Amino acid sequence: MSEEWTIGRLLDWTTDYLKQGGASAPRLDAEVLLANARQCKRIELYTAYDEVAEANVRDTFRSLVKQRSEGVPVAYLVGQREFYSLEFQVSPAVLIPRPETEFVVIAALDLLKDKFGETASPAIADIGTGSGCISISIARHHPNCELTAIDISVAALAIAQQNANQHQVGNRIKFVQSDLFATVEDQFDLIVSNPPYIRDDDIDSLLTDVKDHEPRNALAGGPQGTEITKRLISEAADRLRPNGWLIFEIAPDSQQQLLQFIADHEAFDDGLVTVDLAGLPRIIRAKKIA
Repeated sequence: MSEEWTIGRLLDWTTDYLKQGGASAPRLDAEVLLANARQCKRIELYTAYDEVAEANVRDTFRSLVKQRSEGVPVAYLVGQREFYSLEFQVSPAVLIPRPETEFVVIAALDLLKDKFGETASPAIADIGTGSGCISISIARHHPNCELTAIDISVAALAIAQQNANQHQVGNRIKFVQSDLFATVEDQFDLIVSNPPYIRDDDIDSLLTDVKDHEPRNALAGGPQGTEITKRLISEAADRLRPNGWLIFEIAPDSQQQLLQFIADHEAFDDGLVTVDLAGLPRIIRAKKIA
């Protein structure tokens, strides 16, 4: 008689299978996918190890694991990703939110608290909003800010709006289709962004999960990886109010080039760098000169 497929056995087998396939977090992947197949919280798996998985759960789980082994990101398979302690819907139309980008939110909220307090109503633009994770997280933690979420992709904006409605801030965010500020004439106190910053030639060297499934236009930053970011800096100079701030994510190896670009720009004071948890340069803040 064959051994029954309990929750624990499914997790152990799948972890080994995904590990052999090169997954970077095979146990986590297995748990997230099985919780999705069971329609339960991941923590509930820990008290169900000895339960025999129902046939429909095994079938659904098998399909998810097969797709994961072919490189489809877990976030796309389950349709969501946690960011700044909030759940965001994701699809292949948007970049999957990553922990490094939370530093943009942290920097923005710190600045808002320091410069505006909770009673002011600063105008904020989120350029390349994608899933809306940055603007929505800011809206959830600052009660009076007025946000404009901008993206070149209509499909991405649809996901962002769904997430904004889910987190009950949809009435506080204006969604605009635009290539950076091309169709935007408003003035802002703060501009935030996670722009595409991977060198075009480096895209094919990324993990299969990323290069084959995430939207290329949210990754590729031009031949040097800084072309779109430099456009952002230049255009932000015309859209920021005096003493306004620009906060954006960078590739660590572009730090010096972008700091020099800001230093040479007559509209900004010298840029300030924030490092991530790995100690790598991750965020640049630049203040517009009054």
